[in-house]
Amino acid sequence: MTMDEKELLRQLSERYPPQEESGQQIPDWMMQGRQPAQMPMGMQLLPERPEGAMPGTGLPQSAGADSSLGEGAFDEEEAIGEDEVRKANDLLQKYKAGKAALDKRIIENELWFRMGHWKNYENKEMQGKPKPSSGWLFNSIANKHADAMDNYPEPNVLPRAEDDEKTAKALSKILPTVLEQCDYETVYSDTWWRKLKTGTGVKGVFWDPAARGGLGEICIRSVNLLMLYWEPGVEDIQDTPHLFSLSLMDNDRLEGRYPQMAGHTGSSMDVAKYIHDDSIDTSDKSVVVDWYYKKALEGGQTVLHYCKYCNGVVLYASENDPQYAQRGFYDHGKYPFVFDPLFREEDSPAGFGYIDVMKDTQTAIDEMNHAMDENVKLAAKARYVLSDTAGVNEEELADFGKDIVHVVGRLTDDSFRPLQTNVLSGNCISYRDARVSELKEISGNRDVSQGGTTSGLTAASAIAALQEAGSKLSRDMLKSAYRTFAKECYLVIELMRQFYDEERVYRITGESGGVEYVPFSNAMLQAVPGGNVGGVQLGDHEPVFDITVSAAKKSTFSRLSQNETAKECYQLGFFAPANADAALAALEMMDFEGIEKVRERVSQNGTLYQQLQQMAQQMQKMAAIIDQQNGTNVSAAANAAGRAAGAAGTGGGGTADAKSATNSLGDVVGESGSNSMATKAAKRAMDVNNPNKE
Repeated sequence: MTMDEKELLRQLSERYPPQEESGQQIPDWMMQGRQPAQMPMGMQLLPERPEGAMPGTGLPQSAGADSSLGEGAFDEEEAIGEDEVRKANDLLQKYKAGKAALDKRIIENELWFRMGHWKNYENKEMQGKPKPSSGWLFNSIANKHADAMDNYPEPNVLPRAEDDEKTAKALSKILPTVLEQCDYETVYSDTWWRKLKTGTGVKGVFWDPAARGGLGEICIRSVNLLMLYWEPGVEDIQDTPHLFSLSLMDNDRLEGRYPQMAGHTGSSMDVAKYIHDDSIDTSDKSVVVDWYYKKALEGGQTVLHYCKYCNGVVLYASENDPQYAQRGFYDHGKYPFVFDPLFREEDSPAGFGYIDVMKDTQTAIDEMNHAMDENVKLAAKARYVLSDTAGVNEEELADFGKDIVHVVGRLTDDSFRPLQTNVLSGNCISYRDARVSELKEISGNRDVSQGGTTSGLTAASAIAALQEAGSKLSRDMLKSAYRTFAKECYLVIELMRQFYDEERVYRITGESGGVEYVPFSNAMLQAVPGGNVGGVQLGDHEPVFDITVSAAKKSTFSRLSQNETAKECYQLGFFAPANADAALAALEMMDFEGIEKVRERVSQNGTLYQQLQQMAQQMQKMAAIIDQQNGTNVSAAANAAGRAAGAAGTGGGGTADAKSATNSLGDVVGESGSNSMATKAAKRAMDVNNPNKE
């Protein structure tokens, strides 16, 4: 009998006393801890919770990520009941009223993105007339999205303490794998579309205990900003006391997962909807609310709690769960949502996007296109001014298939003449083109950023440099996105710290390009008791990390610049083992992307060079002993090998002062000083700069 069953038996025994007191007898099946084939209504034992199941439920489901938490068996006096849910629902309505203007703008921006913004104009004069929608705005948005995907982020975890270096290296290897398992590239792409359209991208980082056969796994998904509500006036989403996430669920599916919802389904709450061409029927769906809130404990600590309800019915509440009532739902104590605004607005965690600043210009372009289309159609069809006394057969005149038009009487210019259509002046076309250029400037979507060139520029490096200079706005966007990505990685690490109880093995690509299998569990992330210094017990040390973000996919100019940096480091002898100390000193004064990997490789080269030198010295000592005992000349070969090792240590583009090149036996095979690459380059430079050279 499980602990939950025993607790339920205790409650039932208190409610239904033995026969000598109340005349009722507890059934044998209850005393034996089993269920009969047919139980009385409302009297069911909670099944044994599977491994990894959501606390307080019999079903292993997730919270926030399409969660389907089952009916739990809690104490009679629940912390979250109908009254608390009713108050939360009133608060939700208040939050919705404060966010109404933002929701309206989001819906309108979606129409602009789909080039269906003519629906916003209720002009009777436009009925039946062409409504051209040029794709300049869409092209700008798509170009920005391509820039974002070309610079897909990659995390690098750095330790704050020397003891955590091993854990940081392990996290740097497995974090990309965890993100890949979450299909993060798709989530990243979808979030960027929403960020560019609405001005704010939102991702949710949840724990899904149902994943991987009940073992549980981290879940990351893109969140629709229309379905999120927070306290009006806050700038940081973590400052709101309550956060609501809404979703629509099919009634049949809802009742199947939550039997307590029988008879309580229906649309009792309105949600913001996008304007579609075809109406979408939501009458068979219900609004499910994920309610997150922060609660202060007596000790001053603030914990995060979670409640899921629908139409006033509590589906799950962490505060009702004994396991989570005091510690909170997530140990990190933060809302599992990360906001990434494009352009920040005051007093709001959300921002505005490119559509908001470009739609006026796009409207002017579309209106000019409408005027030009109307003018072309008027000019393409012949129209006439016809007097009532002209005697012209109008049906034959309007029928272009008639070669002959009958006329009664005599036609004059006063009674019948063609109607002339004015041709648009060049100023109209120039105005339209100017507004197009304006829109390109607003979005930074210039021709050079899309591969176009001007002034006959043909050099590849120059074109790449211009493209890089024309993408300043994109780089600024990416910096903001990288900061948000780092926050998401922090949440992922904290979920690992809380839920990765069992060891998991991840397949990664090693430094040599081969496949490696890295085991990992949260044991590496738990707090370690501090030592005892002078009779004073030190506090626990919890591993804390810094996260730097770089682009996994780089632009053309960035790749060219990185390649040139690598070649310069090689030519300067940075990778020559004998120059390791000098190279490390120079790297301390330099800053470029990937410098940490260069430092690591230079340090490895220095260590290998030292080991090689030690081996050469040992060989020389052994050779001297052999020569002394046997009268041989092995020392000469050992000395040659030592010189060869030294020459190898100064290779790789180094700046060693070797005057000659030797073979494996130490024999001189050629002068290297005058024929080296560095010498030849210096000689060419002197020849160019010497005007008196004959």
